[in-house]
Amino acid sequence: MARGSQLKALALLPAFALVGLTVACGAGGNGAGGVATSAPAAASGTAAAGEIPAAAKDDKLAAEVPADIKADGKIVVGQDQSYAPNEFVDNGKATGFDVDLGTAIGQKLGLQMEFQNADFSGIIAGIAAGKYELAMSSFTVNADRIKQVDMVSYYKAGTSLAVLKGNPDHITLDDLCGKTVAVQKGTTQVDDLQARSEKCTKAGKQAITLSQLTAQTDVNLALTAKRAQAMLADSPVVDYAVKQTNGALEIVGDPYDSAPYGIALKKGQGQYTQAIQGAVQALIDDGTYRKILDKWGLNPVGVITKSEINPAG
Repeated sequence: MARGSQLKALALLPAFALVGLTVACGAGGNGAGGVATSAPAAASGTAAAGEIPAAAKDDKLAAEVPADIKADGKIVVGQDQSYAPNEFVDNGKATGFDVDLGTAIGQKLGLQMEFQNADFSGIIAGIAAGKYELAMSSFTVNADRIKQVDMVSYYKAGTSLAVLKGNPDHITLDDLCGKTVAVQKGTTQVDDLQARSEKCTKAGKQAITLSQLTAQTDVNLALTAKRAQAMLADSPVVDYAVKQTNGALEIVGDPYDSAPYGIALKKGQGQYTQAIQGAVQALIDDGTYRKILDKWGLNPVGVITKSEINPAG
C-alpha cells in the first residue's frame, strides 16, 4: 500500500533496521523490552509534522472505566513491538499505528497508556492473568480468541505472501508444498499454513516447512537472509516490509482472508469494555482515527466506520 505523505520514509528506514538488530539481540518481541508511556492530556496548538493532535477527554466514557483500573492513572497494554508499522520500537520508544491509536484511546479516557513489550503468543494469557489491562497488538478477531477474551474492532487486514524480489522459486499461494515459509508464532498465519501443509500431504506432496519465529522482524530477516523461501504476515506488515527493505522483497497475489483487528480485554468487564469501544468510535467520528491511518500509510480499504465488541467478522 502507499505510505501516507506525513510519514518520512528516510527517517523510518534506519528505524526498521534498528528494530531488526534489536530483536536479533533478544530485546524485541520476547518480553525483554522496555515500557513506553503515553500522555493523556490534550495538547493545544498545531501538531508537528507527522504528529497527531491529542484527543479531547470524554468525561462520560472516562466515568465508565472501573475505579481499580484508573486508580493509578494508566492502562497497562500488552504488545509485541516487532510488528511494524503497527507496533515497533524506534530509538527505544514504542511507536506505530496501534501505539498512536492506543494513545488516543487513553486520551479519550483521561488516562496514560503504558505499552509493555511481550512475546505475542503469551499476551492473551497475560490478559486472563491480569498482567495487562488490555492488549493492542494486531490481534485478528476470530472465534477461538473471543472464547478467551472480549475484542473491540478497530481495523480490517488480510494476509499477504512475500518472497524475494523476482520470486526466484516461482512460489504461489496455492503451491507452497515442500517450501520453507517463515511465520510469527501465535499468529493466524500459523493455522493457515498448517492447514495448507495438511492438504499437501493428503495430495501426496511434501509438507510445508513452517519456520515459526518469536518476532516478526526475525521472520523478515529469515526471508531476506534466504533461510526461508517465503513469509506470511498481515497485509499492512508485509506492505511495510517490502518498502523498508528497498524492494528486496515482493508480494505475490492479493491479500486474502480479511478480518477485523481487535483490542483484547478480559472477559466480563462490562462497562470497561464499552468504554474502550466508545473511545474507538469517538475517534472514528471525530476524524482522529483516519489521521492516524494516513500517518502510517495503512490501506484505506481496511478502514471501519463502526467499532464493535466481538464482531462476527
